[in-house]
Amino acid sequence: MSLWSRISDAIAALRSGESLSQVFDRLSAPPERSVAFTIAVIALGAKMAKADGMVTRDEVSAFREVFHIPPEEEANAARVFNMARTDIAGFDDYARKIAKMLGPDNPIKNDLLEGLFYIAVADGEYHPNENEFLAKVAEILGIGERQFNSVRARFVPDAAPDPYEILGVPHDAPIEDVRAAWRKAVRESHPDRMIARGVPKEAIKLAEKRLVAVNRAWEEIQKDAA
Repeated sequence: MSLWSRISDAIAALRSGESLSQVFDRLSAPPERSVAFTIAVIALGAKMAKADGMVTRDEVSAFREVFHIPPEEEANAARVFNMARTDIAGFDDYARKIAKMLGPDNPIKNDLLEGLFYIAVADGEYHPNENEFLAKVAEILGIGERQFNSVRARFVPDAAPDPYEILGVPHDAPIEDVRAAWRKAVRESHPDRMIARGVPKEAIKLAEKRLVAVNRAWEEIQKDAA
């Protein structure tokens, strides 16, 4: 059964008056954590999007940047997105639920933040209100400023990315520390590691984009140090 079918079945089982956030609560433990991760990305992405009426084609395309959605599953994906937009639970409620589900120091929090950045910049723009939204989500999740800036540097096209910021190290860090940060980022970006954390296989584009960015950052730093 596909990820989207499992989510659709969970939604179909909702009793009258129940919300998408209650689906999240039921699915937040293994082995369905990948379903909860998907709902979290879509729910927070929907809260970040401008909500008015039905799901637009552009919005579906935006979270297609995070998830591979087969044509036959588009209706299920759109239904989740639309439910999230109209859910009375606020984005901070979802973020707190996710923080509680994952606990401290869980790397899937960074995966989630990356997914939200994918959605934020999918239209080629990054608005101040989106930055404020994502900074608040990161704060609730316990993601520090340096890590937030590292993720932001990989996605936001407002300036040439700082390779040190991408790797999350200070500019005066010894080259050995920079190399260690790069190797750790590569390890954490391996698809198998991400799937083991609970990121669904449908979202492995996250790993591909991260690997490109961290490898390019390391190459730039090596070149400057030569």
